[in-house]
Amino acid sequence: MTSFSLLAPAKLNLFLHINGRREDGYHELETLFTFLNYGDQLTFTLTETTEIEVTGDTTDIPLKDNLIYKAAVLLQKHTNSLFGAKINLTKILPMGGGVGGGSSDAASTLLALNKLWQCQLSLSELAALGVQLGADVPVFINGKSALAQGIGEKLVNVELPSKWYCVVHPSEHVSTAKIFTHPDLKRNTPKLKGHWQQQTLANDCEPLVKKLCPEVEKTLQWLLKYAPSKMTGTGSCCFVEFATQKEAQHVLENLPHNWDGFIASSVNISPAHTQLDAIH
Repeated sequence: MTSFSLLAPAKLNLFLHINGRREDGYHELETLFTFLNYGDQLTFTLTETTEIEVTGDTTDIPLKDNLIYKAAVLLQKHTNSLFGAKINLTKILPMGGGVGGGSSDAASTLLALNKLWQCQLSLSELAALGVQLGADVPVFINGKSALAQGIGEKLVNVELPSKWYCVVHPSEHVSTAKIFTHPDLKRNTPKLKGHWQQQTLANDCEPLVKKLCPEVEKTLQWLLKYAPSKMTGTGSCCFVEFATQKEAQHVLENLPHNWDGFIASSVNISPAHTQLDAIH
């Protein structure tokens, strides 16, 4: 197999608690990740030179900042691989939306090239590389719905019931760095005691994002007509949960024209892993 495509799926944070700030600037947090069967599309083609070429919907990102390129170079150096790759991206997920687009792209790149280059690294080895690219990358490498702690790298797999989500992206781009460095961010939520399902759960980033980005607050308010609304990650995407595709589709069809959105069902195993397992 010298060429194949892989999904880089969206994730949702079903809650996000920030427990404190570490001396290195990272935050201690607790969050629940689920994957959606929807995301960016990446195609990987083996090359006989060591060059890494990234094409497609990446023109507005300098190569040195491109997480796909950085992931490929990181794996290449770590394994001393003599191969290279052409990687084409079809970008579906919004940037700055809190659905993990960049982290998911990086994780799918590590997973795909580990197979394409026959590096034979374990998932835990790939996750240790991935955390250098971003705190969310390990959960995509792990590929299972999970309760995450630490900076997001300590994962406990969980089984969640499959749901349908309508995810709405208002016309706002939220900088994760800006939110996590902001003095007004809530950073003192006590750590969970007992099972998370028996707790009051929230997204600690939401009050600050609503203050800085009025469009996010409008989105959350608008979605309340249909179901309890939540924000994922550091925003700006907001979502509502349903038991059926029809209910989610109804919200999408009524979306104000200045917002984008999509519907998708949640899955306990990342579609990237399902696809990768089918490649021989």
